[in-house]
Amino acid sequence: MTNKKLTKLQNQALKVREHIIRMSGNGGCFIGASLSCADIILYLYKEFLNVSPENLSDPKRDYFFLSKGHDVPALYGTYVELGWLEESRLSNHLKTNDTIYWHPNRNIPGVEFHSGSLGHNLSVAMGVAMDCKLRKQKNKVVVVVGDGELNEGSMWEGLLVASAYKLDNLLIVVDRNQFQANMPTEELIPLNPLKKKFEAFGCEVKKVNGHNFEKMDQTFKEFPFQKGKVSVVIAETVRGKGLPSIEKRADRWFVNFKPEEVEGLLSELHSKKKTKLTSETIVAR
Repeated sequence: MTNKKLTKLQNQALKVREHIIRMSGNGGCFIGASLSCADIILYLYKEFLNVSPENLSDPKRDYFFLSKGHDVPALYGTYVELGWLEESRLSNHLKTNDTIYWHPNRNIPGVEFHSGSLGHNLSVAMGVAMDCKLRKQKNKVVVVVGDGELNEGSMWEGLLVASAYKLDNLLIVVDRNQFQANMPTEELIPLNPLKKKFEAFGCEVKKVNGHNFEKMDQTFKEFPFQKGKVSVVIAETVRGKGLPSIEKRADRWFVNFKPEEVEGLLSELHSKKKTKLTSETIVAR
């Protein structure tokens, strides 16, 4: 990856985080997990996926599914930076005059399938991957899942089927931010050793720093990782990445910040100085 391309990605990722922070007021959003996967989603759309508003009707394009749908601020922020979505629409977040709310909506061009309840979109992505295989097409089918989402039994049932049908056109990206809702994953229902668990289900697995564009580029370019096997990337991330005041904090899961706090977080994003936040603006869900 050239220095010019890297710098552009880093600047765009900063803008995506600005959009996420702005969506954390006026009703709030799941800010921590959205910030953890922002770099992953931006990288996939900019450097990995062959998909755009111009080829959405082309059956040979690639497909992206955001299974952890509560991270939709990162997706919509990316769409804005790609020029797919007007930035002004983000201010309609949770308003009745638009379809911009807490989870993806297919009325937004580019969203393949809605997602709210966790554990569903892997199976949807598998169906698309299988269809592409039957048509002898070379589409890439990517699904981003949360690490806490892996507690859903449907995820592992799906993996059994995906491995049985040798869906090597399917790529699962795990946003491994170590939190599920308002608890660390390893304190609630431990996932480790996660890599070995995926391997036991017939997958080829790689780990990567989910905030390092160069490392992600090296890893994703190896897809498919092994012929006849589902590829899995465990992207190690930080919940709340970019805002030291909320990074790795269980209580910064779903938040509804006041306007002045939003402005403080935007300043923190650029200055790296911690912002003081009052406890009454934290909304647990």
